[in-house]
Amino acid sequence: MRVLGVDPGLTRCGVGVVEGVAGRPLTMIGVGVVRTPADAELGNRLVAIERGIEEWLDEHRPEVVAVERVFSQHNVSTVMGTAQASAVAMLCAARRGIPVALHTPSEVKAAVTGSGRADKAQVGAMVTRLLRLAAPPKPADAADALALAICHIWRAPAHNRLQQAVALHASKGRPS
Repeated sequence: MRVLGVDPGLTRCGVGVVEGVAGRPLTMIGVGVVRTPADAELGNRLVAIERGIEEWLDEHRPEVVAVERVFSQHNVSTVMGTAQASAVAMLCAARRGIPVALHTPSEVKAAVTGSGRADKAQVGAMVTRLLRLAAPPKPADAADALALAICHIWRAPAHNRLQQAVALHASKGRPS
């Protein structure tokens, strides 16, 4: 499975592609950041993020796009920018018919480090170790994007089995 992880943000949108299957060593295919100037007009920033994500989709051809689920923060303007960048990533994937999976920050941290309360340094260290990299990807947004992709690869099989079980249960409960 090849997954593009997206850590959404208006100034720095982390992107990372990981390939592999659960239970086997994973391979980093690419990692980077789509950047926009903080003083640029919002619409232009969103277009720049779209172009950057489209380039990653063209170059790496992922099977799934894993995006960090936006959660409530104290700073409303920050959460709005994150949500807008997240929507751009989802739109780019949907336009191409690529499934999108949303993962919460604590879910990603727990999958990668074993603790949903891990800090950025711990996530970076584990991403480095799991992908057998020489050093943690910089900035942290890039490491977070790889962590999202890893989380999805590891959790997708269980999630798929759960959805199949729910669908089977629902189909048995319907009158013929």
